[in-house]
Amino acid sequence: MERKNLWAPWRIKYVQGLTQEGTCFLCDYIASPEEDVKNFVLWRTSEAIVVFNRFPYNNGHLLIAPIRHIASLEQLTDVEMTAMIRLIRDCQKALWLAIRPHGFNIGMNFGRCAGAGLPGHVHAHVVPRWDGDTSFMHVCSDTDVISQSMTELYEQLVDVSKKNNLPAV
Repeated sequence: MERKNLWAPWRIKYVQGLTQEGTCFLCDYIASPEEDVKNFVLWRTSEAIVVFNRFPYNNGHLLIAPIRHIASLEQLTDVEMTAMIRLIRDCQKALWLAIRPHGFNIGMNFGRCAGAGLPGHVHAHVVPRWDGDTSFMHVCSDTDVISQSMTELYEQLVDVSKKNNLPAV
């Protein structure tokens, strides 16, 4: 039987980053608004930021994080928590308008054992889903299939945001 490979070379930065101590990429993005397009920062408010997940489970996988570097929900102020929930809602709306997913996974991971790739900076995930999407690939072969470039979707979401009075960078 011939062996087949599905190459995903962009994931090496994620894999290598799991064992490296270093700065928080969310804090780096927050500190450099002039790099928002390069860093795929979709929106920022005075309390929170929305960025594309560079190692997504599905096309349009977004992260919402408070501006402050904090690790747990109990450290969030009511204002920060409300801002995050509003941004989660707005992300869901923008993604639906741009790419019409059939559903969404929205969640948070705390601690490496729970799947947190960045356990020191609390953040929420918004992941668009489609009936019959490729989620089985991850379960069966630790592989994700992403169907659209981040640059293309970033431009779509910026356009949808402007047209629908959603937060903007």
